[in-house]
Amino acid sequence: MTAQKGKDLLIKIADGAGFSTVAGLRTRRIAFNAETVDITHAESAGRWRELLAGAGIRRASISGRGLFKDAASDALMRETFFDGSIVSFQVVVPDFGTVAGPFQITSLEIAGEHNGEVTYDMSLESAGELTFTVA
Repeated sequence: MTAQKGKDLLIKIADGAGFSTVAGLRTRRIAFNAETVDITHAESAGRWRELLAGAGIRRASISGRGLFKDAASDALMRETFFDGSIVSFQVVVPDFGTVAGPFQITSLEIAGEHNGEVTYDMSLESAGELTFTVA
């Protein structure tokens, strides 16, 4: 994959009629993690750790930082957070693919400087099976 523009990585939220890009995000990040299950025992070769394939819990975290720009998507994010809802999101990574599935907004922080704009930080955690579609 060649270098890509960071602004082309999109986070989208289900809006009832499809997916709406979360507006005003200046930075975006998705991280995948998997827990391991250690099955090392007294006879493990050379006392090297052994892991059980496919047994750990997998999860994805999404975070973003930006400014309030689009009233509809901002209201949808706010309502989703305060309701504690789990909704479908998509993360579009250019020339890589799209990750889609249920997420819960776990953090929504709002900040502002006296001589600047109001900004927000958000964090999402996966809440079910995710799918990946190659670009």
